Amino acid sequence: MRTLSIIAVIGLVMALQAPLVFGLENGGIDVERLANAIYKAEGGAKTKHPYGILAKYKTTTPRQACINTIKSGLRRYAVYKGKDDFIVFLSRTYCPIGAKNDPNGLNVNWVKNVKHFYNKGIK
Repeated sequence: MRTLSIIAVIGLVMALQAPLVFGLENGGIDVERLANAIYKAEGGAKTKHPYGILAKYKTTTPRQACINTIKSGLRRYAVYKGKDDFIVFLSRTYCPIGAKNDPNGLNVNWVKNVKHFYNKGIK
């Protein structure tokens, strides 16, 4: 009976950690940490478009839209056969170089900036 209780506790701990680290098979990306890094790279509190989210949603926040995009990207990355890391992979859809909404060409800095803030562990 005691073994069953320990297994139940371990299962609960793993379930609580699952939202924080999504897809260890995908390099152990910490979704919350990556969302924080994207927020900072996209201008943080100084921007009109937090997390770089240009659309206005009725039912979700820009942060949740960012997290949803990261999770969707992780699902696509799980079957991706390329050599790029996840942040480079995500940049192709999240902040593509040459996008029409980037007339000053700033998207080329996105990967470097997001990696910087992610590795720094921005909260």
